[in-house]
Amino acid sequence: MMLVDEGDALTWLHSLPEWNAAAEERLATLVELLGEENGRQNLVSAASLAEVWRRHIADSAQLLRHVPRETSGPWLDLGTGAGFPGLVVAALRPECEVLLVESRKRRVEWLERARIAMDLAAVTVIGARVELVETRKVRTISARAFAPLPRLIELSARFSTAETVWLLPKGRSAQQELDELTGWAHKFHVEPSLTDPEAGVIVGTLTGRKGKKS
Repeated sequence: MMLVDEGDALTWLHSLPEWNAAAEERLATLVELLGEENGRQNLVSAASLAEVWRRHIADSAQLLRHVPRETSGPWLDLGTGAGFPGLVVAALRPECEVLLVESRKRRVEWLERARIAMDLAAVTVIGARVELVETRKVRTISARAFAPLPRLIELSARFSTAETVWLLPKGRSAQQELDELTGWAHKFHVEPSLTDPEAGVIVGTLTGRKGKKS
């Protein structure tokens, strides 16, 4: 399946088990706020707003296919930026504890405003660099366009257990980055993106450094 336009994206979103009137309202609020804020700070490319439901909402929501609905969190989203995928995950699974990590002050303020407007009580915005975030074990780690894979794992492996699911949208570089990853024992593979025929999502679990116990 490939979502090629806004109609495809909305049809697919409506088919999700998480979709209901409340989720639709939360996501519509996010889209509205994003459009307003993007004029003040460059959260996403202006051109992508014309296809916001495909380029940002569905692109984020596709990660939920790899996490069982009964998983309550914590879900750690690194380098959240404009709230993708973290705010979309939280909008569709409001009972899931979601931690949004973002170091840029203006974006932290935006995320907090969006969290309140979307009535997401289980979301926590952490305004800090990943290196300074207190270590805790989480069930899911996501990061969209945050850092090259080796650096990303180096920074965030301390939050992971052998059962933690990693969801890393990597665009066209997904398979190459995975092929070049060394020094880590893992069960990662690349899933095709639903929103870009040339993009991939690295999915799987991390055991730890090779030669060391997890």
